[in-house]
Amino acid sequence: MTTLLLTLLLTLAQALSPGARPLPPPLVVARWWDPPPTPYAAGHRGVDLAAPVGAELRAVGPGRVHHAGPVAGRGVLSLTLPGGLRTTYEPVRPLVTEGEEVTTGQVVAVLTEGTHCAGPCLHWGLLRGTTYLNPLALLPRPTPRLLPDSAAYSP
Repeated sequence: MTTLLLTLLLTLAQALSPGARPLPPPLVVARWWDPPPTPYAAGHRGVDLAAPVGAELRAVGPGRVHHAGPVAGRGVLSLTLPGGLRTTYEPVRPLVTEGEEVTTGQVVAVLTEGTHCAGPCLHWGLLRGTTYLNPLALLPRPTPRLLPDSAAYSP
């Protein structure tokens, strides 16, 4: 599938289903998840979502703040979620502190300037233990709807 088609499908899925998203819809993917073939190989261990500097970022699920502060000169927020998952947001200015409980949809950070993308973007990651996962899997799935085949009807 082309990037445009995947972006359109993602936008449609977001529009059809309510739920926890790190940013308000539509989510615009600037760079897709591209897991490395081995733990130390090159790859993209998250997704980049285009958004303006100052955008409010929300918790994608209930949990606890694992880390809120600088890592390698960038602001990073990491939340521990149920089921052994941990999600990360960068570059951000955290609005919560380590150990604090958060709720789904709670504003937890503000997007800041970064150098990861050509324009402003949120790098959103997801881990289970030390294994990186596609964070888009956290988004709610749309409810399938069947439409009648217009060719089956004749006036």
